[in-house]
Amino acid sequence: MRQQHDAAPRPRAGGTERSAARRAELIAIGRKLFADTSYDALSMDDIARQAGVAKGLIYYYFQSKRGYYLAIIHDSVSDLVTFAASGVELPAVDRVHRTIDSYLRYVEHNQAAYRTIVSGGVGFDAEVHAVRDGVREAIVATIAEGAYGRTDIAPVARMGLLAWVCSAEGAALDWIDRPELSRETLCELLVKTLGGALRAVAELDPAYPAPPPARRDT
Repeated sequence: MRQQHDAAPRPRAGGTERSAARRAELIAIGRKLFADTSYDALSMDDIARQAGVAKGLIYYYFQSKRGYYLAIIHDSVSDLVTFAASGVELPAVDRVHRTIDSYLRYVEHNQAAYRTIVSGGVGFDAEVHAVRDGVREAIVATIAEGAYGRTDIAPVARMGLLAWVCSAEGAALDWIDRPELSRETLCELLVKTLGGALRAVAELDPAYPAPPPARRDT
C-alpha cells in the first residue's frame, strides 16, 4: 500500500467542471457518513457502496480513505470560517454579535459538517487536530478583530478568547443534540458569556479593555 498521501489532497490540474462537481458531491456525502460513523468503522467498500460509486473513483479523487477524510475536513473548515467572518462592514461590537450568530447559523444548517470539524472521527490524528486548532485560531482572530480592532493580541487576551471558543464549541454540540433553546437565545447567551471573558481579560491586562455591550433593537 502506498503511504505518500498524508497532505490534504487538491483538485487535479485541468479538471473539468464535471469532475469538480463530482468531487464536491463525494465530499458532501462524506460529511454525512463520517458524522454518523467513526472513521475506523467505515471501510472504503462501505463508503463506495453508500456513495453509490465505484471504489476506484474515490481513489482517483482522493488517493486514500484518509485523503478523503482530510478533504472533507478542509472543505467543512473553509465554509465555517467564511460564514463566521461575515459582517466585517459592521461596527466592532455589532460585528462580534454577528460573528456568533453566523457561527450558530452554520452549526444549525450544517450539523454533520460541524460535528466533523469539532469532534472528528479519526482518533488522535495530528493533522486533523491541527485543522481543528486552525479553526479555533481563525475564530479567535475574528472575535479579536471585532472586540479590539486587531488580531495581534497578547497571550492573556488570546487565551481568554480561546477558552471561550472551546466552551462555545461544547455548547453548540450539545445544542445540536438537544435543541431546547432557540438559536437567538443561545446566541445571546454566548454573547453574554463572551462579555464575561472580555471583562476578565481587561482585569488582567488593561491594554485590552472590554468593549461596551451592544445595544440590541427590540
